[in-house]
Amino acid sequence: MIKVYLCNEFNFFNMKATAFNTLFDQLITNYHIIDDVNQPFTNPYTKDDMLKHLLYRKNWIDTVQWHYEDIIRLPDINPEEALVLKRKIDASNQDRTDMVEYLDSYYLDMYKDVTVKPDAKINTESPAWAIDRLSILALKIYHMREEATRDSASASHRDACQKKLDILLEQRTDLTTAIDELLADIATGNKYMKVYKQMKMYNDDELNPMLYKK
Repeated sequence: MIKVYLCNEFNFFNMKATAFNTLFDQLITNYHIIDDVNQPFTNPYTKDDMLKHLLYRKNWIDTVQWHYEDIIRLPDINPEEALVLKRKIDASNQDRTDMVEYLDSYYLDMYKDVTVKPDAKINTESPAWAIDRLSILALKIYHMREEATRDSASASHRDACQKKLDILLEQRTDLTTAIDELLADIATGNKYMKVYKQMKMYNDDELNPMLYKK
């Protein structure tokens, strides 16, 4: 029986990005128990815990796509298999974007009653797109740590990867702080959310000329 670890560090009124990191790290660990892109997905969080539900699904998409990207770079991959995998990556990219938009909708609803101050400013990115970067960082950290501790690698390789890992961990600390500050600013009306749809065109039969000309 596979043991799945859950994150219990959430409080609806005081949600810190450190809890997001814990959830992402635990999901990535759970994924690597089987370590197969075709393994079934089960979300341990119900929609009653909507934020955790969305975060878990988002990071799962990122984790599977990370491994898709590894596989498609195999030098001896069969071209037909590579084409199938490319289609899966395209679909995954669309799923990733959709999940970011779901997350932003969650935050828009959460802060809908906040009185925005007259001098409030807009951020360069929405909370969900910042969380998207945090999700990817968790994957970079996991796999860089693997390389920094890989017994079969040379000492120089491990040392170089450890230096990169240190930078990634510092980057995560900074981004975690920035997300907390952004959410606090939105909650107090010092900043306001304005969300744009990504308008991806390549997956749309009506917008990609290579598709609609067919």
